[in-house]
Amino acid sequence: MLRGLTTVSFWAADLSAAKNWYTELLGVEPYFERPGYAEFRLGDYQHELGLIDSRYAPAGSGTGPSGAVVYWHVDDVSATLARLLSLGAKEYQPLTDRGAGFVTAAVTDPFGNILGFMHNPHYLDVLGTRR
Repeated sequence: MLRGLTTVSFWAADLSAAKNWYTELLGVEPYFERPGYAEFRLGDYQHELGLIDSRYAPAGSGTGPSGAVVYWHVDDVSATLARLLSLGAKEYQPLTDRGAGFVTAAVTDPFGNILGFMHNPHYLDVLGTRR
């Protein structure tokens, strides 16, 4: 049924500022843009991160961090956390060792979205079988 992550969407009241912030963080420009929307391709599987002008958010959407946390795999959680904090993100979940090589953390970006990241040995195992 669920076959894979396609796009993670973040809302931003200032889409231009969000696009600039994520371009700085990721080191790449959006590969796709439309009025009110910008999309980046990321990582080993070219997953998508979409930034959407919050004017298009569904009625009743929350304006602060809430709900599920999507974790992106990173090689170094501590370094990633430090970089995000240096760019103005705020700690949402501290660096947490979950055991067996799993380490997680999360921040809120300057636009109120939760950005989770983790070191995940299972991700690396799956990646290794696909190469």
